[in-house]
Amino acid sequence: MQTRVERWLMDLDEIKETVSKLKENINKVIIGKTGAIEMLLVALFARGHLLIEDVPGVGKTTLARALAKSINCSFQRVQFTPDLLPSDILGVSVYDAKTQEFTFKQGPIFANILLADEVNRTTPRTQSALLEAMNDFQVSVDGITHALPSPFMVIATQNPIEFAGTYPLPESQLDRFLLRLSIGYPDKEHEREILYEQKLRHPLETLDFVATAADVMTIQKSVREVRVEESIAGYILALAEKSREHKKLLAGISPRGSLMLFRAAQSYALVNGRDFVVPDDVKRLAVPVLAHRVIEKATYDKQQVEAGRQVIEEILETIPVPV
Repeated sequence: MQTRVERWLMDLDEIKETVSKLKENINKVIIGKTGAIEMLLVALFARGHLLIEDVPGVGKTTLARALAKSINCSFQRVQFTPDLLPSDILGVSVYDAKTQEFTFKQGPIFANILLADEVNRTTPRTQSALLEAMNDFQVSVDGITHALPSPFMVIATQNPIEFAGTYPLPESQLDRFLLRLSIGYPDKEHEREILYEQKLRHPLETLDFVATAADVMTIQKSVREVRVEESIAGYILALAEKSREHKKLLAGISPRGSLMLFRAAQSYALVNGRDFVVPDDVKRLAVPVLAHRVIEKATYDKQQVEAGRQVIEEILETIPVPV
């Protein structure tokens, strides 16, 4: 009879193979952006959500579609606009004259992968409609709670340059995103490859799935089993404590932020084929997980994302890395 360790090692090998296939498959569409693909999978397996802040045309929508096709899951895209209502996302109860009952018509949020395109272009009221879904994986309409499909992930985008007609995401909304990152422009050779890859048709048209929803949920459960030494947990707590007393910050890292960094580090380790977290995992993830969670004082306020990144990097330099 196999021991628990032997079963875990077999599972780990299967996970490594699945992750490798997913990276390779998505890379057929998003060429030369292995770092962004890796962060996408980290968020997926940690049961987190992803905020991509970048200029138009670098592949934000394509990245979300490629993920959905690669795991054979449903995908919905919602273009966020100032006149968008919460019911346009969540759904609405419709009265049926024949049965004389109200029937709930599901909105686009009832998909495995939801792309909230230009999420900062809609009003705070509509933005807040995502909070329960992102936090509890359910929505409440007319006093009735509806469970969302599993797996469920929100990938939101916003343009960091254009601010006209936008509504900045409130801190409570930003805090629900596990990671915040940008894709960036491809280098010249990768862009040349993109030109020829799409000469006749888009690679998404022929992209096939290499994993299933069941595979994703299995890996999500396995993330919780990744070992985190006490010294590394202490490292995360030290980062959080330092941020709360930092002279430039009005609000530091919350306990939720510490937990998100802890969980992201577990997922990052598993994505990289390990069943244990190392200090470099925490350092690699500190900025994308924490920078959007801190609030700078007005005297130092420039642009919150850039300022938050600088503060987190300063804190990283002051906390000794566990051996």
